[in-house]
Amino acid sequence: MPFPTRTRADACPGVLAPHDAADGALARVRLPGGVVTAAQLRVLAACADDLGDGAAHLTSRGNLQLRGLDREDPRLVTRLVGAGLIPAPSHERVRNVLASPLSGLHGGLADVRGLAAAFDTGLCARPALAALPGRILFAFDDGRGDVAAEQPDLGWVATGARLGYLQVGGVRTGIEAGLDDAGELLLAAAEAFLTLRAADGVTAWRVRELADAPGRIAAALRPALDHRPGATGRDERGPGYPDGDPAALIGPLGDCALGLAPVLGELSSAQLRALADSGEHVLVTPWRTIVAPSPAPGARDALRAAGFVVDPGHPALGISACAGSPGCAKSHADVRSDARALIAIGTVSTGNRLTAHVVGCDRRCGAPHGPHLDVVARPDGTYEIDGTPVPDLHALENGA
Repeated sequence: MPFPTRTRADACPGVLAPHDAADGALARVRLPGGVVTAAQLRVLAACADDLGDGAAHLTSRGNLQLRGLDREDPRLVTRLVGAGLIPAPSHERVRNVLASPLSGLHGGLADVRGLAAAFDTGLCARPALAALPGRILFAFDDGRGDVAAEQPDLGWVATGARLGYLQVGGVRTGIEAGLDDAGELLLAAAEAFLTLRAADGVTAWRVRELADAPGRIAAALRPALDHRPGATGRDERGPGYPDGDPAALIGPLGDCALGLAPVLGELSSAQLRALADSGEHVLVTPWRTIVAPSPAPGARDALRAAGFVVDPGHPALGISACAGSPGCAKSHADVRSDARALIAIGTVSTGNRLTAHVVGCDRRCGAPHGPHLDVVARPDGTYEIDGTPVPDLHALENGA
């Protein structure tokens, strides 16, 4: 399928350039590697209460959003800068960096902890990379294939404890680099993307929108790298969850970590504070779940009491949704209320079964990359499931 010809620069929202939604301004806060500290969670909770709609919303790129904001109020920027969440205003929107959230905790071939933070520092230190589109996505995969399956533009995928290869637009290249050089490899690849985009005279938002991006970016890097011949071709990876199941990241993980999820990816300010009380930091994943690497004693019970899903059999793990109305003017339905009704009656289960993504229009915002039921609201407020009109959402019963 040919990619669209972009006639304008990407306008993916940030904090300094929020998006005007029906319920006020929406600000997206980037969390490279998904890492957010307890102190930062408390700042975000206060911002949600004082400046927004009282909640934060997880995104499919391991970031979070605040909604219901006044774009003219300078306090949000001041507070987030003070919390270290906007280290380089010029690069704010391009800091989209994933890392395998269980790396160093449970499974995987390499320990990629710390790579996202080091890469983010290098990214912000290169003025030219501020010109990257806001939809660019970087990833450090520890070899299990979880974040590599999230269709990153540029990724490093481990093949062993100290070695990995460059992935470009979902394609494995023959470029290899060691663990310590992974960040520099992706920075050089990002610079090559910008050079090729300028040479082509296009305004591509994603790497794969460039002609032969994997081959051309690899060719641009070879003179400066130790190139080792290796397998090339599209990576065949399953859904972007460990073990292909969203429930695999919920509950006890490894020796001490805990996986949990806010219902529909929405955290109240009270839940943000409960997370802050659970440990020094947590990891936000691109599957709208959270990993607490070293939770405090009793954290699982406290987080369950705060309304988080901490048990892998919970029906909420089978449902995701876009913002819907009234927050989005394009939505034909209040999909989040409908999705919560489905969760309340337990209509969709997980456990290597299809999940359902409920959306208010054909744009299908926030859809997971893995297999799922496509539940789309129609202009009359009814829904269709995988293109078939249904009288109501009870057609989802038993995950049908």
